[in-house]
Amino acid sequence: MAGFPKSARILQSKDFRKVYDGGVRFSGPFFAAFCLRDPAPNLAHVFAPPRVGFTVTKTMGCAVVRNRMKRRLREALRPRLALLGGGWEIVLNARSRILLAPFAEIEREVEKLFFKCNG
Repeated sequence: MAGFPKSARILQSKDFRKVYDGGVRFSGPFFAAFCLRDPAPNLAHVFAPPRVGFTVTKTMGCAVVRNRMKRRLREALRPRLALLGGGWEIVLNARSRILLAPFAEIEREVEKLFFKCNG
């Protein structure tokens, strides 16, 4: 997968709200994650990619800074997304430490998130 197709993204506020309200929260140094698994996955969910949404509050900085934070998270997540399997919806709220962190550390935190979600 070269990028995130629209079918793999959470874009609407009602979908974000569903994950926030029903999901399990995991906190790390670079992001807070909310993971929600479809309680009754059907065949379409098994083969569909997980859906992911990224948020950064305006208090984190200007649009350039916020977009950089989302790009770093997105790229750390993208090659590992297939490991999670279908039926998942994840929202990642970036924290300011993500800007200065080495990329390898961000990747490790994403892997920890996947283990927590599946475990």
